[in-house]
Amino acid sequence: MELTTIVFYVFAAITLIAGAIVVFSRSIVYSAFALLFAFFGVAGLYVLLMADFLAVTQLMIYVGAILVLLIFGVMLTTRVIDVQMRTGTIHVLPALLIVAALAGVLVHVLVSTDWKVLPELFTPEETAPQIGTALLTTYVLPFEVASVILLVALIGAAMIARRERKV
Repeated sequence: MELTTIVFYVFAAITLIAGAIVVFSRSIVYSAFALLFAFFGVAGLYVLLMADFLAVTQLMIYVGAILVLLIFGVMLTTRVIDVQMRTGTIHVLPALLIVAALAGVLVHVLVSTDWKVLPELFTPEETAPQIGTALLTTYVLPFEVASVILLVALIGAAMIARRERKV
């Protein structure tokens, strides 16, 4: 087995295990930190796909911004007590049947497909310079509009969070 295959399985396992912890953990703090490892695993998979720009973007935006925002949100709402977040019914049996049927279809497709293996026909190239040039020339207006919309949303969220409640 090649080194890249082993590294792929390691990153895939990190991502899947961390994702499972995010879903099944009862503590939102544990879920947030498991999400950190899931994001790192996805960034590692992007590196293996030779998508260097996506890997760095994954780390900067998701790990550097969204996860920090989520952790700050958890820290600021620690005084919220007695919040019941339960659904009225839980249908475990239908969910298990659907998951088993979907897994069976996926395994059948995996086993019955004649996968074609092609030799490496290309050499990997850097993608960051082309994407950076496109963002600062062709797509500069949508890029700036998106940044202004995100700034307005951030200011609005801060105003809503700081608004005093009238009783």
